Amino acid sequence: MIRTLQRSFLTAAALLLAHTAAAAPMTLAEAVAAPHRTPDFVARDAWRHPTETLTFFGIKPGMTVVEIWPGAGWYSEILAPYLKDSGRYFAATPAVSLPNASDGQKKAVAGLRDKFAAAPDVYGDVQFSEFRPPLRAEIAPPDSADLVLTFRNVHNWIGGDFESEAFAAFYRALKPGGVLGVVEHRAPIGQSREESKKNGYVTEAYVKALAYGAGFKLAASSPVNDNPADTKNYPEGVWTLPPVLRLKDVDRGKYVAIGESDRMTLKFVKPKNAN
Repeated sequence: MIRTLQRSFLTAAALLLAHTAAAAPMTLAEAVAAPHRTPDFVARDAWRHPTETLTFFGIKPGMTVVEIWPGAGWYSEILAPYLKDSGRYFAATPAVSLPNASDGQKKAVAGLRDKFAAAPDVYGDVQFSEFRPPLRAEIAPPDSADLVLTFRNVHNWIGGDFESEAFAAFYRALKPGGVLGVVEHRAPIGQSREESKKNGYVTEAYVKALAYGAGFKLAASSPVNDNPADTKNYPEGVWTLPPVLRLKDVDRGKYVAIGESDRMTLKFVKPKNAN
């Protein structure tokens, strides 16, 4: 009788441990090291520091996270699996439903959707929204997101003359106390907005002004994506550097040695008492 009870107890304990292990959410380190990631994307970890960057922004299981303009899915390959079993991931893509959407945007969004659809066991139930203010500005339901992330996009919105509307949309989507994480190519102090349209670099002062204008407070900055080797004075702007290498074989070795751009990494917070 006692042995039977002991066996029953041990069996129950083993089942509980197995259930707990199966239910445990993926860690960030596991998501970054996962075998499904594209090898070319993994090669850029040395410049983009995904574990350190996302840790700085405060990502945790169970969060609702919105990524703005995820492109080919560099960060999506980490974020969607990480949030699959505990949390929600929104991919706020370019607004391909608008009549002026480019063929390149349509192709990129279709490719991202196909990537997720081909591996639901990896990516889970990804939520899609469209982002192109003012016509498409609801990236997630109002006051629903814990974290909104944008990686190397602010210069594009400056080019489209809707950067202020962009930051206002992020503010609306975030819960009070929610975080906006911004990584952007950093321009020299004093560079003009018009120059940002040409070379892809943006001053920290201008990004902060956009965030403050939307109602955000600066919580912290991180040097994790700094690159002091980036001199920011190239024939084709930031696109001269990897991964674009717009000059192709011209001085390729020099630009590869510099690496990816010098980037600001800024963490903003929507005040907890925000209406």
